[in-house]
Amino acid sequence: MHIYDLPTPAVVIDVAALHKNIATMADIHPGRRLRPHVKAHKCTGLAAEQQGVGHRSFTCATPREILGMIAAEVGDDFLLANETLDPLRLAALAAAQDDALITVAIDSEETLMAADKAGIRNVMIDVNVGLPRCGCPLSMAGRLADAARVRGINVRGVMGYEGHLMMVTDRDEKRTRVQQAMALLAEAHEDVGGDIVSAGGTGTYDMFSGTTVNEVQAGSYALMDSHYGQLDSPFVQAMWVVGTVISVQEKWSVADVGLKSLSLDHGDPKIEKHSVWFCSDEHTTFSPLEGEPRPKINDRVFVTPSHIDPTMAMHDIAYVANQFGEIIAEWPIDLRGW
Repeated sequence: MHIYDLPTPAVVIDVAALHKNIATMADIHPGRRLRPHVKAHKCTGLAAEQQGVGHRSFTCATPREILGMIAAEVGDDFLLANETLDPLRLAALAAAQDDALITVAIDSEETLMAADKAGIRNVMIDVNVGLPRCGCPLSMAGRLADAARVRGINVRGVMGYEGHLMMVTDRDEKRTRVQQAMALLAEAHEDVGGDIVSAGGTGTYDMFSGTTVNEVQAGSYALMDSHYGQLDSPFVQAMWVVGTVISVQEKWSVADVGLKSLSLDHGDPKIEKHSVWFCSDEHTTFSPLEGEPRPKINDRVFVTPSHIDPTMAMHDIAYVANQFGEIIAEWPIDLRGW
């Protein structure tokens, strides 16, 4: 099968670009220094490629991702980097603890009690380092760790996500602000204890020199998107939503890639050498830049999503292509859902 034989819209991954990204990050953060974030691709086939270069610990956003990774026998150390209160899902994780090392993030007495009631053996204290999302105040971190140990739960360390700094484009400013955020995490770690100080993402993967961070939770680097593509990084675009041109008018063309096949929360998608006008449910309306030829009906277009994570979650299969456009593998996007 060739890219031009695929039913569209379809997720297509350039295998050479994917391997370049994975190898580049593994050189910077080898082995367990990187805890790749599964939520960026939700695909055990891709996670197996990350395991193939030495990464065996993974970050997950949902219990479903952890259980799916265990079932696929990919990885052996999983962090649920998300607060969870659902007793059935926590119980399912507890039941899988003999098959892999499972750690659950907590940031409150309530999330601690939920983990304890389910029988979770390992937790990590999630600390707020500046992003107004999950994470306990610095002053609470040590008390929460003590309360977990009183209940017989192992506290592996701390995590903090400086997501508000991912898209700072001035590298000097970013480094300064990341260092400030990680100083908060280091202070929390002094109160909490444990072996792990976990942080980071694709936008800050190289900002931790001189900090106590010893594992990085990057995920988007493997496939990339137009949002992260704005940054100066060594990672290249490796995934597109391939569409078919279904209508050509005098001033614009329309592809069958729309809101139901890619995420627009980080802005409109991009099409190389074209201007994207807007997206609707099933369509992207676009036009060629000056001097570029107009597409023809039935042409294929390669649409770069602005946000890789939710885009991958909209599809069932990722088609892996070689340099000739031949489909060499089909990877189920098998970690979708909760």
